[in-house]
Amino acid sequence: MKDHTQVVHHPAVSHEGFASLTVPTYRASTIVFEDGQSYATRSQRGPDGYTYGLHGTPTTRTLETQLSLLEKGERTVIVPSGQAGITIVMLTVLLPGDKVLIPDSAYPPVRGFCVNYLKPRGIDHEVYDPLIGADVAKLIDSRTKLVWIESPGSTTMEFQDVPGIIRVAHEKGALVGCDNTWATPLLFKPLAHGADFSMEALTKYVGGHSDLLLGSISVRDIAMHRRLKDTTRMIGIGVSPDDCALALRGLETMGVRLAHMGKVSTEFAERIQKMPGVDRVLHPALPSCPGHAYWKRDFAGTSGVFSVVLKPSTEAYLSQAISALKYFAIGASWGGTHSLIAPMSVKKDRVVKPWTEDGTILRISIGLEDPQDLWSDIEALFHALEPKTKAQVA
Repeated sequence: MKDHTQVVHHPAVSHEGFASLTVPTYRASTIVFEDGQSYATRSQRGPDGYTYGLHGTPTTRTLETQLSLLEKGERTVIVPSGQAGITIVMLTVLLPGDKVLIPDSAYPPVRGFCVNYLKPRGIDHEVYDPLIGADVAKLIDSRTKLVWIESPGSTTMEFQDVPGIIRVAHEKGALVGCDNTWATPLLFKPLAHGADFSMEALTKYVGGHSDLLLGSISVRDIAMHRRLKDTTRMIGIGVSPDDCALALRGLETMGVRLAHMGKVSTEFAERIQKMPGVDRVLHPALPSCPGHAYWKRDFAGTSGVFSVVLKPSTEAYLSQAISALKYFAIGASWGGTHSLIAPMSVKKDRVVKPWTEDGTILRISIGLEDPQDLWSDIEALFHALEPKTKAQVA
């Protein structure tokens, strides 16, 4: 073998005696076939086989299988982001003339996709009150092919009657998808309640370190998995095996991270209720949280994300107060090791049931820092939001 050939062709080495606890990261664009006949019949391998790197490697398959087991589903499709997971579900099941229902509390890009992409292509949407429960049946007509659930809303924290919505949707012939990012399958399993799709932004708790973008769609039905895979193939959707490897690593610690973050978030939510400048705290463990009874009935616990509605009087001090935080970073997303805080406003987005509070919403994501350090930051924040007297200003 000449040198220029030798540098291209890697030698075979023995794997005997080698065992690792980590999942190998298989990177590939080209998949090599053992003979001409195998290549000629590659289409017969189907979505579970290997034909081209865009459609998956053993690293991708390992993540898909592990998520399917956690979700109690048959198959999972990995996509580049949570938003991609939502849009691929909609692109798979909706055709011109169809309609999708989305909650008023949905992740804003979902509404944007419905308005700016689906509507010009003849697909309608209707926004519903997230707390409507089984009464959503009144909005489902013969054109409604999909009911989307986000429980809880990622800012306003409304917990929905997921089993009730699924029951009436199926009775009327509509499919149901659920954004399960806040809970993960460790706290809630939409497919076990009858949902057709369980979508998760793996970017958050599964990744767990704020360094990857991925999403997943888990289903109970093999035929629906094939339809989803057809959609991703046709529009050229693929994911990096390296990102899948990071997600697999994150999964291993998600249980302990989520348990810790949920415990701290609950303690903080109870204490923040008494802080100055607070209108109300939106956390499922508090009876005042919208849909608290549904959370208590259906969920196994709480994650580390919750919101605080501030009094309007804090507005003048808010920017300076959050800029002075030592341990909380200011940023979107959640679920990583670093605690985050983000000021949000939803009033202009609500179209079904008006958002009555005028104050800013602070969305808080608890990370893995020492709780005492985090609480010192919280105390300083809320004391800084107190209206100042003339003497204090002087």
